[in-house]
Amino acid sequence: MKIMMLHNRYLVPGGEDLSTLAEASLLRESGCEVELLEEDNRRIAELGNLKTAVRTIWSTESFQRIRAALRMGRFDILHVQNFFPLWSPSVYYAAAQCGVPVVQTLRNYRLMCVNSTFFRENRACEDCLGKFAPWAGIRHACYRNNRAGSAVVAAMIGLHKLRGTWRNRVNSYIALTEFARQKYIAGGLPAESIVVKPNFLHPAPASGNGAGGYALVVGRMSAEKGIMTMLAAWKIARNPLPLKIVGDGPLAETVATEAASMPAVQYLGRQSPDEALELMRHAALLVFPSQCYEGMPRTIIESFAAGTPVVASNIGAMASMIVPEETGFHFSPGNAAELRDRIDWCSANLAGLHAMRVKARAAFAASYSGPANVEMLKAIYHKTRIAQHLTHGNK
Repeated sequence: MKIMMLHNRYLVPGGEDLSTLAEASLLRESGCEVELLEEDNRRIAELGNLKTAVRTIWSTESFQRIRAALRMGRFDILHVQNFFPLWSPSVYYAAAQCGVPVVQTLRNYRLMCVNSTFFRENRACEDCLGKFAPWAGIRHACYRNNRAGSAVVAAMIGLHKLRGTWRNRVNSYIALTEFARQKYIAGGLPAESIVVKPNFLHPAPASGNGAGGYALVVGRMSAEKGIMTMLAAWKIARNPLPLKIVGDGPLAETVATEAASMPAVQYLGRQSPDEALELMRHAALLVFPSQCYEGMPRTIIESFAAGTPVVASNIGAMASMIVPEETGFHFSPGNAAELRDRIDWCSANLAGLHAMRVKARAAFAASYSGPANVEMLKAIYHKTRIAQHLTHGNK
């Protein structure tokens, strides 16, 4: 099978980038031919805001480039990981002209929500769910706190909904969890077009022993990720484990300043994926304090692979990924006192925490390994091709 895969990298690398590369690599390993084409948001500085705004809604350059590549390459599938903002939905139309079926992975809520997270003012927000267009996202300047930018994203969502792009130009959608699938169905996507396939980690890394005796946070330093809730919990904890923080983002400077004033906290900044995984192996637990729904956090999968239990907010994907008292614990999102209680228990019960490592690793093997994942993905491709062939044949 020959697959063209498209992805748009953000300025700050994250789980979407790693998951895309991992998926392409796994498919190649299984015998598929994969051509990965990437756009990079560093190009926005070259294009300027006006050109970027126009191509967010429709990129003629992307349309022509992908149409030419699909015609020349005889591809079986166009798999779009992330089209925003530089590829644009025009790539779906290029595929349609070439008779190539489209699979779109839903790694966030971009097709319904201006900021893609269903998160506003430090809380989950579904004001735009099910609406024709996300007008509330403009009113609240949800995209980077900028009304003009929010208007562009809202126009992209609304115009393509009006045009039928989301329903008619994508053959199959991949949601990472059943939670996300249900949100997209509520948002208007056809239920029969959305399948669930989790993220994965391949090859399976060696697990660790947690001998470092510290708690670890790995993620984007931004408000929706709950980083300030976590710092607040450490400030009021009675005798907390040492905390190491890995990541970068808009709140990085604030986090670094806060960490410098707290003896038990160390901010390490951005680390390579291999370095972060090594830190997970030695960590006693991972803290994942996100206050938004998330897609399916690769960080949690990596932590399970390392055998490290997870303390996470009880919302979105995390609600089903962590089994309390087996692979970790939950706390209410944004509730620093409740997180403090979980941390205090872990600090005082290292033996009990260590006993969870076997179940954390078992959870990884059962649900998030490469071999099972590639079979699911190939089945999605196969079903998509058959469905498109039957639809085309009936016209």
